[in-house]
Amino acid sequence: MTDVDERAALAERAARAGARVASDAFRTDIDVEAKGEDDVVTEADRAAQRAVIETIRESFPDDAVVGEEEDARKRVPDEGPAWVIDPIDGTHNFVRGIRVWGTAVAAVVDGEPVAAATVCPALEDVYTADADGAYRNGERLSVSDATDPRRGTVDPTLWWGHDARAEYANACEAIVTRFGDMRRLGAAQVVLPTVAAGGLEGTISNLRANPWDSVAGVFMIRQAGGRVTDLEGNRWRHDSVGLVASNGGLHEDVLAAARAIEGED
Repeated sequence: MTDVDERAALAERAARAGARVASDAFRTDIDVEAKGEDDVVTEADRAAQRAVIETIRESFPDDAVVGEEEDARKRVPDEGPAWVIDPIDGTHNFVRGIRVWGTAVAAVVDGEPVAAATVCPALEDVYTADADGAYRNGERLSVSDATDPRRGTVDPTLWWGHDARAEYANACEAIVTRFGDMRRLGAAQVVLPTVAAGGLEGTISNLRANPWDSVAGVFMIRQAGGRVTDLEGNRWRHDSVGLVASNGGLHEDVLAAARAIEGED
């Protein structure tokens, strides 16, 4: 087993460990705390993150860990191995009893993802990606082959705060005037694998994504044959501004929609 193979297996194992903890708390009477004006956190988030980290530490005790909760690092290092984790992506869905949420883990080397897993226990789906491809429940994934925008469905991902609702409205208008339909799933690390699986043709944001909200899913899209860029059309990386992901065939249309959020197109 190569180092990358080992990291791919561990990403899935760690994501499953965190998802089990989160799942035990799903649809229970759990306390919800405010984490800023537009964000929430629960003890399930913290406990799930601890479970993920404990699993990683068993095999790679010295690797950097970038995570949403507690005292994990918040930036991906440009050199060396690291793990990027989101214990519950879609916490707003989680606390409302909506099934669209997941535990995401990405293995990164020198700033680039090499393996990823997102476990969505309430949906009974496990998304993974390794050096050879992307998979859902063990079946190889491929992005949609749509090239006609009228066949496209696009998700405005991430979250625009209350002081940026005009941008949120612009994102929605940009989608519904260019594509056949729009979805908003409310969990970026579920949205991105859904693009990889062909369930969506794209997803857009003009915001700088947190690495735990994006790195794992971006890798899955690329491994499934899709394309992910920033707002300038350059290859997306963990510190890019904007997140524009597509099946490739509709990327210019998806990019135009993303640019329209700030009136650029």
